[in-house]
Amino acid sequence: MKTMFKKLFFPRSLRYQLLTRTLVILALILLVIGLVQYWVAKDFLYLNEAETLNAKLMSLPRDIGLNGNHGPADTKQNSNFDTNLPPDNKFFFLQDMSLALIDSNGNYQDLLGNSSLQAPKLSEKEYQSLREDFYKHQHISYRIVKNSNGMEQLLVFRPARGKPEDNPNQVPGVVQLGTNTAPLQHVLLQQLFTFIILSALALAAGLVIYLRVLRKTLVPLSRIVGAVKKTNAGNLAERLPVEQGQEEIDRLADSFNAMLKRIEKSFDYERETKEQMRRFIADASHELRTPLTSIHGFLEVLLRGAANRPEQLYKALNSMHGESKRIIKLVEDLLLLTKLDQAPKLQVSRINLSELIREMEPQLSVLAGERTVNFDVTEGLFGSYEADKMKQVILNLFNNAVQHTDSFDGVIQVSLGASDKFTELAVQDNGSGMSAESLPYIFDRFYRADASRTRQYGGAGLGLSITKSIVEAHGGRIEVESEVGKGTIFRVCLPLG
Repeated sequence: MKTMFKKLFFPRSLRYQLLTRTLVILALILLVIGLVQYWVAKDFLYLNEAETLNAKLMSLPRDIGLNGNHGPADTKQNSNFDTNLPPDNKFFFLQDMSLALIDSNGNYQDLLGNSSLQAPKLSEKEYQSLREDFYKHQHISYRIVKNSNGMEQLLVFRPARGKPEDNPNQVPGVVQLGTNTAPLQHVLLQQLFTFIILSALALAAGLVIYLRVLRKTLVPLSRIVGAVKKTNAGNLAERLPVEQGQEEIDRLADSFNAMLKRIEKSFDYERETKEQMRRFIADASHELRTPLTSIHGFLEVLLRGAANRPEQLYKALNSMHGESKRIIKLVEDLLLLTKLDQAPKLQVSRINLSELIREMEPQLSVLAGERTVNFDVTEGLFGSYEADKMKQVILNLFNNAVQHTDSFDGVIQVSLGASDKFTELAVQDNGSGMSAESLPYIFDRFYRADASRTRQYGGAGLGLSITKSIVEAHGGRIEVESEVGKGTIFRVCLPLG
C-alpha cells in the first residue's frame, strides 16, 4: 500500500519531478509577489486616503468647537466646548466620516454625533503623544483604529487652536478625522482576487508550455536510455550518441562511452586470458604427458624382466633419467614464469655486461658445437642488472639460434653495443627463419613456429616467453626480425647506466 501511494503521488519520473518542482517554485514566487503587491497596494491606498482626509481636515477652522465655536456637546461639564450646536449641514462634506475633538485637558467630543460614523477614541497616552508630535513639528501619519462598534477606520490628526490671545506655543487640542476602511479593503481584495486568477491562468499556461518544452528537452536523455537498453555483454560495441546540444547530456554520453570502452577491453582481455589459460593447460598437460608416458613405458619394460639384462636396464634408466630432467626443467620454467608474472623483485647490482658475455664465450662455444660463433662486444657497458637473469637471457636466445641452424653450416653472431640510453644485445643466426604470421606469437608460452618439430630438437616453448619476462622486468624490451630461409635476429634493449 505504501509503495503504491509513493508511485501514485511521488512518481520517480525525471520529467514529472522537474515539472512539479518547477511549478511549486513558480507558485511560491507568485505567492510572494502577490503578498508583496498586497501590502504595497494597501499602504499606497491607505496613504492616498490619508492625504485626502488630511486635505479635508485642513479645510476646517483651526479653532473648531473650542472657545465659542459650535459643535455637539461632550458629556463632561468642565470642558471648553460650546454647547450651542450649529446647523446639521455645517459638515455636509464629511458624510460617511467621523470627526472628533479632544481638548488640552483630554475632554473628548464627537462633533458629528449620530449623523455619521461613530468616531473611535484613543487612549489619553496616545493623544498626549500626538500633542508632543505637534509641538515638535513632526509629520503625523495615519492610524488604523476600530471604534466601539468594531468598525475599522483610518484616522488623521491635526492641532486645534484657541483664541488669538492664548499662548501661541500651546497645543490646546487635537482634531481627528476618520473614514471607514471597508471600501479600501474591498479594492484590495478585488486586486488580490484578480492576481490569483491571473496567477492560476499563468500556471496552467506554463504547465502546457513547459510540458512540451520539457519533453523536447529530454529527447537526448531518452535516446541515451534507448541506447543503454541495447547494450549487453554480447553487444558492447554500441555507443551513445554525442554532440546533442546539451553539455550535461554530452558529458554523460562521453563518460558512458568511455566506460563501455573499458568494459569491452576488460571482456576482451578476459576472453583472451581464458583462451591463453586453456591453451596453457592443454600445452602443459601435453608437455608433461609425453615424458611421463615415456617413463611409464620404460617401467613396464623393467617389470617384464629387463632388470636382468644390463644393456636394456642401462638404456631404460638412462632414458628415464633424461625424461625426468625434462619434467624438472619444465616445472622450473613454469615456476619461474609464475614468479615473473607477479611483479618480480630482482636482486640487481651494477655489473659490466661486456665482461659477462666474455665470461660466457667458452660455454656458448661448447653449446654451438661445429657451428661458427662470432662475438662483437663493445667494452665498458655497465648497468643495473641481475647477473644470473641476464645469463639466462643470453643462453635462451643462443639455444634458440642453435636449434634453428645447421649443425655444420650454421653461423651465430652475438653483438653488444650502445644506442642513446640503452644497451643493445643482438643474437643473429642464418637458420630457417620464421614466417611473418608466426612473429606475433613467438613469445607466447608453448608456442612453436614449426609444429612438426620433434622435441629432440626443441624445448617446451617457454624459453622465449621467459626471456621476454626477464627483459621487461629490467625495464627493457625485446624485438625480433626474421625471414624464411635467411635467419632470425633477436634484439634486447636494456637501460644503460
